[in-house]
Amino acid sequence: MADLPKGHPKLLNAWAFYDWANSVYVLVITSAIFPIFYNALFTEDNHYIHVFGMNFKNSALISLVTAFAFLVVAIISPLLSGIADYAGNKKSFMKFFCYLGAFSCIGLYWFSIENIYIGLMFYFLGLIGFWGSWVFYNSYLPDITFPEQQDKASAKGYSMGYIGSVILLVINLAMVMKPEFFGITGASGVAAMKAMRYSFVTVGVWWFGFSQYTFYFLPKGNKNSDRKVTKAVVFNGFIELKKVWKLLSQNIPLKRYLASFFVYSMAVQTVMLIATYFGSQEIQWRTKEESTTGLIICILLIQLVAILGAFLTSKASARYGNIPTLMVINGFWLLLCIIAYFITLPLHFYIMASMVGLVMGGIQALSRSTYSKLLPETEDTTSFFSFYDVSEKVGIVIGMCVYGIIDQITGSPRFAIVFLALFFLIGLLLLLRVPKNALRNK
Repeated sequence: MADLPKGHPKLLNAWAFYDWANSVYVLVITSAIFPIFYNALFTEDNHYIHVFGMNFKNSALISLVTAFAFLVVAIISPLLSGIADYAGNKKSFMKFFCYLGAFSCIGLYWFSIENIYIGLMFYFLGLIGFWGSWVFYNSYLPDITFPEQQDKASAKGYSMGYIGSVILLVINLAMVMKPEFFGITGASGVAAMKAMRYSFVTVGVWWFGFSQYTFYFLPKGNKNSDRKVTKAVVFNGFIELKKVWKLLSQNIPLKRYLASFFVYSMAVQTVMLIATYFGSQEIQWRTKEESTTGLIICILLIQLVAILGAFLTSKASARYGNIPTLMVINGFWLLLCIIAYFITLPLHFYIMASMVGLVMGGIQALSRSTYSKLLPETEDTTSFFSFYDVSEKVGIVIGMCVYGIIDQITGSPRFAIVFLALFFLIGLLLLLRVPKNALRNK
């Protein structure tokens, strides 16, 4: 393990490189290959499955399982972060969840209708692994950077994540489109499904392998490594969250920002999680093969444009300020949700993908760095970022449940997309209440 000082370029690069390692999960599993694979398990005229004692629409089922996973993460994160902050070993927890997620991705190789419960378990554990490691990853940002470095470091992390995930997606796309080139045999559809299963394995190997560079340079945690974890410490995370909640009453800008973030992040994350399911069921693709290719191209397009979006957002925040920039982005998201209700053709979906990519990376990176800047001077960064992540996860639970319930009742996600537009409107209005000169580094 290297021992580098705060703000050291190599330390910042190593931190950002974890985005390179784990963002393949978001792209391949959450956004691209797995949703297409999952939808392909069902016939075109029957998207329902009997599971857990009732008939679920496939997209509603996966939405509700996703919501439950985020609920679990929201509950366990305070427990784990409290222990990590007390004992000073946040890197050990980050490693555990990283490896849980990586090996769960490999387990998705066995996902099938016949093994639906086992498949859903691996999907469930993959989500917990990814987001469980994310809370500790985020909490490192103020530990390893100075305030003036945080916007740039945060944006660099997202940019590296987009680049790395696009590289693997291109490889996976080649595997799906030209399986024979990779020695994957079988009829056209069978070989493509095999290739998708192999793609899940590549995600796990990529995530596990490249994360080693990050773990080599990141510090273990704070200086409390000699502390022993006792029974009383287990619930320390919830006590810390309660302290953070009380501190919010003394930090009005942070409290108002968190209220806005809770609402608009709920919509952002839900849109990202369900976009491919929406595209596969609501867009009028001519053939199943065109649907598979078109959806992957759209996701790839989003990632490429998102690199530019994160860069432009960083520049805009430096010139106009974080809060005004976030307000504009929220307004743009609001319009996109309304327009999404009316799109039906592949061309429409390609254009929409470009627009989503432009604001997707920017709003995530800027939200993280804005929160970091609004934090009071403290060494207890894990508890504050645990509060941030719990807020985000609870929001996702609500967003995915809203989407899943509306999709299950109406049989179409279009009404749910419009409903999400309301969240962006509320988030925008709440941002108006945040003092624009509250940031330490404007």
